[in-house]
Amino acid sequence: MLTLLRFSFCLLLLPSLQDADTKRVEKYEKDIVSIEKRLKEKAPSADAVFFTGSSTIRRWNLAENFPGLPYENCGFGGSQTRDVVHFAPRILLPYKPKTIVFYSGDNDINAKRTPEQVAEDFMAFVKFIHKDNPKTKIILLGIKHSASRDKQKADQIKANKILEGFCKTNPQLVFVDIAPLFLDSLGQYKADHFADDKLHLSPKGYEVLSEKIKPLLK
Repeated sequence: MLTLLRFSFCLLLLPSLQDADTKRVEKYEKDIVSIEKRLKEKAPSADAVFFTGSSTIRRWNLAENFPGLPYENCGFGGSQTRDVVHFAPRILLPYKPKTIVFYSGDNDINAKRTPEQVAEDFMAFVKFIHKDNPKTKIILLGIKHSASRDKQKADQIKANKILEGFCKTNPQLVFVDIAPLFLDSLGQYKADHFADDKLHLSPKGYEVLSEKIKPLLK
């Protein structure tokens, strides 16, 4: 009887959970339409590197940090890993990218997703991409730590460890631990590497990050 009651309760919750998911992804529609429009107006080259994920990607000045590199910035601010999975059929799959640079997880944990859920969502992303494009190289940037979300650091570290372990199971996956780039020798946040909100990266932070991953894009 108890099991039946629990099942019935879950069924009652299902519509509200679905509504919450719908509302979450709907707010990105304007950004996704803008990305689609850009990609259709100027088709990406066959060798284009697709950067996707949350605002850490969206705010990245790729033209400045990677001059001469064919790239497409498909990031949309505030997004979680599951949101990127949702919109992949529109902004990634049609172009069969050979290389994807991915950053997410920061907002996921802030939205109370567990480290395990963050990892599961990324695994779903990989499965989705590799289903028709098994040779796509996916460079996963580990979750960065920041002063504004310092209380979430333990969960971020745990998520990174799970994600790094998963990436080791597939030669097409590369995990890059970027968190140390923005900490000094005492483990304190490098203020000049962050924007005024103490969450997003500053131009200096992006310069350091770019230098870190450039060898992986050759």
